[in-house]
Amino acid sequence: MNRYPAPAIADLPEDLRARILEVQEKAGFVPNVFLALARRPAEWRAFFAYHDALMLKEEGSLTKGEREMIVTATSAANRCLYCVVAHGALLRIYEKKPLVADQVAVNWRKADITPRQRAMLDFAMKVCQQADEIEDGDFTALHAHGFSDEDIWDIAAITAFFGLSNRMASFSNMMPNPEFYLLGRVPRQK
Repeated sequence: MNRYPAPAIADLPEDLRARILEVQEKAGFVPNVFLALARRPAEWRAFFAYHDALMLKEEGSLTKGEREMIVTATSAANRCLYCVVAHGALLRIYEKKPLVADQVAVNWRKADITPRQRAMLDFAMKVCQQADEIEDGDFTALHAHGFSDEDIWDIAAITAFFGLSNRMASFSNMMPNPEFYLLGRVPRQK
């Protein structure tokens, strides 16, 4: 599965172990990214601190579903299997639409999303693939859909952060947990 062996949970520093066990309790499994990156605790802490700052923030107009939409679309462009599957599952759950993640991953332009979300993904994809071509007109287009400059920063930061994540997952051959494939598609068993 992974080109680098994951450490045993019992061998991890207490703060990593506590967070991983908390995620396991909530999700019912440990997402592979938590263990794969735990081989380097300082980098794990930095990665998840920035992840949480971007993905769990309360400020701004981006919903959790829209944040996951950005991750799913740009991860598909970067051909990152782990992130498309894992964040596609979260997208299905947050949007309560079992088909939307597949649509966004394959062709977000034809997905069942709002014009506002389409504009958001258009910008995210430009950041993902042509960041050097961003211009004032890109901001104007987003402002027309009600995005603030801070929202636009969030779209770009999420895209850029997951560019890093995509590359780490791909080079290390990180595979999605089997549980991700059914999340948001079938009712969760208790």
